[in-house]
Amino acid sequence: MINCPFCYSNIKPLIVAEYESVVAIKDRFPVTERHHLVLPKRHAEDYFSLTSTEKQDADHLISLLCDQIRTVDTSVTGFNLGVNCGTSAGQTIFHCHIHLIPRRDGDTPTPRGGVRGVIPDKMNY
Repeated sequence: MINCPFCYSNIKPLIVAEYESVVAIKDRFPVTERHHLVLPKRHAEDYFSLTSTEKQDADHLISLLCDQIRTVDTSVTGFNLGVNCGTSAGQTIFHCHIHLIPRRDGDTPTPRGGVRGVIPDKMNY
């Protein structure tokens, strides 16, 4: 799709890693240092539109990126993975993108609840 900012032809210069049917770019508005996005080369609206091969390739690339990030940044002690699917879930660009967000001890006062923080009252349980 010509107007999609995450379609392969529009992100080629930004690609930092690639595996088969997926690529990775650095997030333009990172939550933490080394925050990446993993995207299918094919235009797919959300995670549920991915083929099983694309999901497997994304999983493999995420693992490779985790290893690389841990190698170059020993302060990374965890990761959040996130995918927004649909407007009500916060998706603003309708091309599947999986957030890989490195976490460090002390980067937030209370990390308990992790991705549950998308609804703040549900984070601490």
